[in-house]
Amino acid sequence: MKALEGIKVLDLTRALAGPFCTLMLGDNGADVIKIEIPGTGDDTRKWGPPFIGDESAYFLSINRNKRSLTLNFKEDKARQIFLDLAKDADVIVENFTPGVMDRFGLGYDAVSAVNPGIVYCSISGFGQNGPYSSRPAYDQIMQGISGLMSITGEPDGEPQKVGIAVADIGAGMWGAFAVMAAIHNRSHEGEGQGQHIDLSMMDAQVAWLTYQAANYFATGTPPKRLGAAHPNLVPYQAFMCQDGKYLNLAVGSE
Repeated sequence: MKALEGIKVLDLTRALAGPFCTLMLGDNGADVIKIEIPGTGDDTRKWGPPFIGDESAYFLSINRNKRSLTLNFKEDKARQIFLDLAKDADVIVENFTPGVMDRFGLGYDAVSAVNPGIVYCSISGFGQNGPYSSRPAYDQIMQGISGLMSITGEPDGEPQKVGIAVADIGAGMWGAFAVMAAIHNRSHEGEGQGQHIDLSMMDAQVAWLTYQAANYFATGTPPKRLGAAHPNLVPYQAFMCQDGKYLNLAVGSE
């Protein structure tokens, strides 16, 4: 038996951060129902090539272990169907621009009124409140504004993003962790009460900075791009050899 068997998740997310969150919940046994826009569905279904059948490899990589239905929240009937589903759900994950779900009448307050135990996770670029809350967010932008691109790449080169969409995937991982913690709290400490998780991609990225941020606060010196090198350990990088190939060396004790 997997850890989340018996947990029902309503997945209102698209693109990468939210679907990766619900992917992890599904991989751990949750019953995930992906709710998409009628006609087109999740935009990433067409993000290719490559395609496997009619769907992109990108979409399929982050949407396994999910069932799917379509609802148009501009229609009263669709909103009522969603609320009926929410009455028996354990978790809702959404990544609409902050305020959109409230305008549909499907925000945390509305859902918790019919299901006090709901764990409602909202993933956005900059959080549900604050001066940047209404701004859209993409992985490329979040890697830049969080400072990650300023410490990635060669010392004299241009800022580089990580080779995968780490801002999206990282936010999804934090989201899954937060959802599971909230489920645990509901069962053990919360007396059946759910909660609203406000997950910011910005916060998720800054959390990755760890020792780079600590080094800055300790010295006042902004971290720099070091290529494959490490700011604290030597030798700890990739070295080009005479034959043009690279030796990747990591020594933590010198």
